[in-house]
Amino acid sequence: MAIRLNKYLASCGLASRRKVEEFVLSGRVALNGRVVRDLSTTVEETDTVTLDGKEVSPESRVYIVMNKPQGVVCAVEDRFDMTVIDVLPPAYSKFRLFPVGRLDKESEGLLVLTNDGDFAHFLMHPSSNIKRDYEVLLNEELTVEKMKLWLKGFEIEGGFVRPLSVQPLCRPPYGRWVTVSITEGQKREVRLMAEHLGYKVMVLIRRRIGRMELRNLNKGQTVKLSQDELLKKIERGGIV
Repeated sequence: MAIRLNKYLASCGLASRRKVEEFVLSGRVALNGRVVRDLSTTVEETDTVTLDGKEVSPESRVYIVMNKPQGVVCAVEDRFDMTVIDVLPPAYSKFRLFPVGRLDKESEGLLVLTNDGDFAHFLMHPSSNIKRDYEVLLNEELTVEKMKLWLKGFEIEGGFVRPLSVQPLCRPPYGRWVTVSITEGQKREVRLMAEHLGYKVMVLIRRRIGRMELRNLNKGQTVKLSQDELLKKIERGGIV
């Protein structure tokens, strides 16, 4: 049965469907020895697909939830920094796992890693409307006036950004801890919003993805779930 090339590549655990489309358009993918750039190309069971000259094929789906520590980058590989892949237990090295979404180097908290490109696409696509909650420690107390400005939203780097909510946390140092909720996580969005208001982010923790809450995993720890288990935690609630 023939399937579209981007779906085939995503099933190989290379990256999300959107990212593998970039591989195709840049001429890195070949079908039976011929470079293809047409996203409508289909793959038959007898076809051979290569990426950068190396044959790729579908692999078993793996779903990992990590409490990402500070100081590691959300990337498959990096020339200078330790990546979230480096943090994983050695048993997962045989799978082509990649992080779903971004947490910058100095941020920590919930992170999903998988080799299922379609699932990654679902989690990240705006139409899925999956909320993400971040606990943020600011360098100064958040005033009522600036909280109102934050809730109204503003232009940052050529785009309009607005959180779903900003709520004070009852945690010392009081007035400096807040929970910020967003659905579309642009690069460093929470940090940039705080900086726009004149604050510096001292600590940033992703506490929830959907209704899944980080509570038990220590920094750097992981838990392996089935796709069904992970979806239930995200959609119905659960702790990790």
